[in-house]
Amino acid sequence: MHGLLESLDPQSGYLSPREYADYRDRMKSATHGEPGMTVSKRYGYIVIVSVVPDGPAGKATLRGGEILEAIGGFSTRDMSVGQANALLQGAPGSAVKVSVIRRGKSEPQEVTINRAAIGPEHIVADRVSDTVGYVRLPALDALDVMELRDKLTQFDRQGVHKLVLDLRDCTRGDDAEGVVAAQLFLVSGKITSLEGQTVPHKDFEAEPDRAVWPSPVDVLISPSTSGAAEILAGAIKGNKRGDLVGERTFGSASEQKVIPLDDGGALILTVAFYSTPEGKSIVEDGVTPTVEVHPKAVNPSAEPSEMEDAAPLGPGQLPKTDDPVYNKALELLKGSEIQKAA
Repeated sequence: MHGLLESLDPQSGYLSPREYADYRDRMKSATHGEPGMTVSKRYGYIVIVSVVPDGPAGKATLRGGEILEAIGGFSTRDMSVGQANALLQGAPGSAVKVSVIRRGKSEPQEVTINRAAIGPEHIVADRVSDTVGYVRLPALDALDVMELRDKLTQFDRQGVHKLVLDLRDCTRGDDAEGVVAAQLFLVSGKITSLEGQTVPHKDFEAEPDRAVWPSPVDVLISPSTSGAAEILAGAIKGNKRGDLVGERTFGSASEQKVIPLDDGGALILTVAFYSTPEGKSIVEDGVTPTVEVHPKAVNPSAEPSEMEDAAPLGPGQLPKTDDPVYNKALELLKGSEIQKAA
């Protein structure tokens, strides 16, 4: 069963009757403990896509891109994403041990994560100059999109007419909210398409009355950009609304369906995939930057506590002054201003 589903895509998987029962209990519970990270499947193992700033995984020095070789003593080699999440989640305050393969290390290292209830994350927005604003989206839920709309409107009233939109480490949220967020920047054009074997092809188009930001925008992306954020980034690139600066996104914008089985277990099956306005599958190709810029290299021999540059920005923090991806976006926006004046 595992081999069959894993051959389809990373997000599809199987839950045993006990795992599915635990899954249903978590869905009913208003509060549950989690590690504060998004995981997926790559290289045959569970991989960390991103971590929540100041969340349990971040405090345990885990970083996006690292491979979890084992969770709770169980190898992730034949583990689905659903099973991994079932093992990673638990009662707030409880602990789970993982074996992590770090960059530059030959042996897995044991790390203990203390689960916690993760509250909503607010967007970070500030003026970085008289005419340039900065917004970082930690997630793309409905409340985040509403807050984004308010901030864009506020910037426009303040005379801010250029925007750096940071989608790095943005992995959470409903994919449909990526469409709603893209409509804030587009007055016309296709945003994305959704299609599956049992899901009819559907195009999502811009709606002029929803657009609130007509000014230039550059978007920061990385391998820790996934899901709804990929839909937003792909729409801005596909409609030539701005540059995408950074690295290729993870590639996971898709829809899953839980299918109960007669034995009490369940399948988590991907039933539809999102594509960019150009028609490229986001799951297969990710979203590629228009200007490729790599972040500062991290010394692989450094201890986790020394890897401050690799850590995600904390709540309310602006990018560091030596962030090459952020600095390149500012340079591009400044260059467009010079060209317009000429």
